[in-house]
Amino acid sequence: MADITVYGAPWCPDCKRAKAFLATHRIPYDWVDVDQDAAGLERVQQLQNGGRTIPTVVLADGSFLLEPSDDELATKLGITVQAERMAYDVVIVGGGPAGLAASIYAAREGIDAVVIDAGGLGGNAGVTERIDNYPGFPEGIGGAQLMDRFVEQARRYEVELVAGARINSIDHDGDDLRVMLGSGQEIVAHAVLVATGSTYRRLGIPGEDELIGAGVHFCATCDGPFYKGADELLVIGGGNAGLEEGVFLSQFARTIRIAQVLPELTASKLLQERVRSHPQFVVNTSTQVEAIHGTGKVEEVVARNTETGEEYHWHPAGVFVFIGLDPNSAFLAGTALLDKWGFISTDTAYRTNVPGLYAAGDVRAGSTKQLAAAVGEGVAALLSIRSFLQDHHHLMKVELNV
Repeated sequence: MADITVYGAPWCPDCKRAKAFLATHRIPYDWVDVDQDAAGLERVQQLQNGGRTIPTVVLADGSFLLEPSDDELATKLGITVQAERMAYDVVIVGGGPAGLAASIYAAREGIDAVVIDAGGLGGNAGVTERIDNYPGFPEGIGGAQLMDRFVEQARRYEVELVAGARINSIDHDGDDLRVMLGSGQEIVAHAVLVATGSTYRRLGIPGEDELIGAGVHFCATCDGPFYKGADELLVIGGGNAGLEEGVFLSQFARTIRIAQVLPELTASKLLQERVRSHPQFVVNTSTQVEAIHGTGKVEEVVARNTETGEEYHWHPAGVFVFIGLDPNSAFLAGTALLDKWGFISTDTAYRTNVPGLYAAGDVRAGSTKQLAAAVGEGVAALLSIRSFLQDHHHLMKVELNV
């Protein structure tokens, strides 16, 4: 028996990432598939007071981590994750589509770059069940599969990829920038590209925090299969994400209820038509969800129609929240200019107000929050950085393409 046990399922992207992290650092572990092992699922529910969040990583001392990031795993296990060197041309913060695309172009341009990510490489795209709108894949492709290809390509160009290292701050170091890692390591770079993406926004209502993982979820791909045969699931949010995840969930539950606070759905017309014509869907617009009740599982959801005042009492097996994204930019507070929502402000060349500091992808103010656009922004930002390095005589070995 190994000192660490990972409880998860083959369909869970975060389980795959946690296993890959442990394998990379040569840490032995036992794997329990909760889909096949009833006792394993019961153990997970005991630890979580009824919750079923996976992966559940149990350590030798009996302590456990729920759906940990690589950074959290590294900290808990006493692993110091660091970059190989103390100085680079460019530090790329974030290993999602924008950061990985930028790193591939950096390698091809002869720019010495390192990618640092606090979680697992791939970003939100890596935990998306299916991506149908990325050019070149007419039949669609799994998010994890596509991001694995990004990572494989970056590694083929020998890009240094550091997963599980948190960035604490970025500040000036003379004409350069100093990047401070959570491990205490300091890295100096001529330029930094921030492509840290965003995280799913929470409702902030009674019962939400207590029931996260025990009926309240933010990832249909991660938790939807637990609800096979359920009578009803509630999806909160009427944008593209909400409706896409609702369609995914429809393979598990008989009824999918969509609750949207606005008077109309905001998803693409194609998605709206698909949902409204689908017999499994019930759509409630102008509806504010006010509370979630339950002990160890969701027992009741209280909502109100904002136009009529009518109060609803629903009893879904689970609640999936897709109400928008918050930028992962807290480490830049007081350093770079952020908009009122916390997204990083840039000009058209992806430059922030700090010389040498750039931003691309979902964390950037004005970005479209689309995978293909994030890839394009990462590439465009890297080419802008190349010009910056040449203008400041940092990169003499790269010749301008004419």
